[in-house]
Amino acid sequence: MTAVLSPRPASDPKPAILPGRSVGEQILVKIFVFIPFAALVAAVPIAWGWGLGWTDLGLAAGFYLVACLGVTVGYHRHFTHRAFKANRSLRIALAVAGGLAAQGPVISWVADHRRHHAFSDREGDPHSPWAFGSGPVALARGFWHAHMGWLFERVSTNAERFAPDLLADRDVRVIDRLFPLWVGLTIGLPAIVGGLITWSLWGALTAFFWAGLVRVSLLHHVTWSINSICHMIGDRPFASRDKAANFWPLAILSMGESWHNSHHADPTCARHGVLRGQIDISARVIWIMEKLGWASNVRWTNPDRLARIARPETTPRTSLEDDRHDRRRHAVGMTP
Repeated sequence: MTAVLSPRPASDPKPAILPGRSVGEQILVKIFVFIPFAALVAAVPIAWGWGLGWTDLGLAAGFYLVACLGVTVGYHRHFTHRAFKANRSLRIALAVAGGLAAQGPVISWVADHRRHHAFSDREGDPHSPWAFGSGPVALARGFWHAHMGWLFERVSTNAERFAPDLLADRDVRVIDRLFPLWVGLTIGLPAIVGGLITWSLWGALTAFFWAGLVRVSLLHHVTWSINSICHMIGDRPFASRDKAANFWPLAILSMGESWHNSHHADPTCARHGVLRGQIDISARVIWIMEKLGWASNVRWTNPDRLARIARPETTPRTSLEDDRHDRRRHAVGMTP
């Protein structure tokens, strides 16, 4: 089956990817992916018996909220797309909170995502589900690749090309280097707090399992679903050059990230759920930070922005329909 991705644009002076991830790096990626995932699978039968209480659920929800917003508000909307400016304290807090999601250091995460937007659903996209074609077998293979398979490839995005601004930021470089610490804290702190609240080793162990491993794995798969599901299934009310789609069932768990067609049509907008009834918790958090004076120059949507990205058709198409005629240019990455 011939791949559906179109040829990549003219080459940049710096290569997009760098070969040669070390064996140690590959092993760490597999550990961070498969151990929490195994915990998530084991969670179902355990939940029906014993080992789950309100303390575990409360800790899991709290750590999930902080880590998820660290990715959506911090890693994604602030560091990747510059949808708003943050004062130094908020910038540092967002970078640390994003690290608690255990999805990678901030600089490499941003570089990967900017490359995704630069080559979205074309050759060069690190995680397009359309990389192998449009047949059933090709899409099954593409789903695995987009969801988590791409993490195991022995190449990495060139940060000098896609994230030079973050490489030049001393605070961000320090937080990036301390990523193993943030992973240790996101797994260990729930156990410590759970043990102190229940004053028992058993409380520490159940908190470690539910609020540590299971919570990390759940957030992993919600984030990865934006790469896979939201480029395959959903509505496309706005014009974008790729197959990004709005998938409402993930809106709350992803804090608004699953309004993915809206985001790809207008990447630097601070709000992704731009239509009536579209819940976007991340945008509300940015609004609160703006009111508190912590964030400024927020790029909110307005009628002019919506008019620029609106489709000429009155009936939205789904991402599985042919959209070759609609590959127009639009702002990506660091472009305002």
